[in-house]
Amino acid sequence: MFDILVYLYESYIHADACPESDQLARKLSAAGFEETEIASALEWLAGLQHVARETHPAGAPDERSVRIYTEDEQLHLNADCRGFLALMESAGVLDGVHRELIIERALALESVDITLDRLKVIVLMVLWQQEQPIDTLMVDELLSVDEDWDYSPTIH
Repeated sequence: MFDILVYLYESYIHADACPESDQLARKLSAAGFEETEIASALEWLAGLQHVARETHPAGAPDERSVRIYTEDEQLHLNADCRGFLALMESAGVLDGVHRELIIERALALESVDITLDRLKVIVLMVLWQQEQPIDTLMVDELLSVDEDWDYSPTIH
């Protein structure tokens, strides 16, 4: 699924440029991605759009507040992930609303181990979907992964 998310970011400069789900699924299938991965990615993106619409900036945490993670969040997001989010927030890349969207989307992947590299893709997709400007160096950081990922589709 993460391969598809990066592929979408690299293929569509703006989230609004993405075709509707049915057409996008056909394009991803033609590009060689597996149907189950396509379905998972599209469901995750639809969830992001839904949560983003329901999130109100007026309810954003105060910038001076400290985020305390629940036990479940700590189990799902290891110390590296939580530290990365804090770093991104202190650097001004994320605000409280985007941080909460990222945490929600990470927790939505219940059966997936959220590594730092996967969290970086989630951060990238939330900022992309929200049409937030992302510095080129930040994109390089978010797309730099330690895992041996090949972001091109597997053709069967």
